[in-house]
Amino acid sequence: MSLEFNKIAGAVLAASLGAMIIGKVAGALVHPSFPDKPHIAVQEAAIETKPGAAPALVPALPPGGDVAAGKVAFDRKCLTCHTPDKGGANKVGPNLFAIHGAKKAHIAGFAYSTSLQGKGGEWDDATLNEFLWKPAAFIKQTKMAFAGLSNDKERADVIAYLKSLK
Repeated sequence: MSLEFNKIAGAVLAASLGAMIIGKVAGALVHPSFPDKPHIAVQEAAIETKPGAAPALVPALPPGGDVAAGKVAFDRKCLTCHTPDKGGANKVGPNLFAIHGAKKAHIAGFAYSTSLQGKGGEWDDATLNEFLWKPAAFIKQTKMAFAGLSNDKERADVIAYLKSLK
């Protein structure tokens, strides 16, 4: 009986020690923000939501996107469905050459969603920021099956790259 008790006690102690080590390692890898550190103010914009739902807040676009970093992000996350080249073919998504400043749903012959066709306006920094943050939140029933770019810097870089496509 005493040997069995020792086994159980050892297992409980080993599990406790393991949990403590995991907690220490996780705490070293991910640290919370400290209240005494300065915080950057972020402007947010409300986007359309379902009636009765609270509006989602889109983080403001950070200034100074990096075109080279934007090309890398575009190639990793957008190139599967879009081409960035002048005169490039439409894929699952439309060609994005000269998209910045262009009217929404402007490419003749591309099957845009009815929601996007009815959206109106042009693709400027603000609308690209909202769309790339969460496409399905910006345009209900969009055909674009992409979760979005939640990283603000990456979104700014991709927009800078799209602006350079002229």
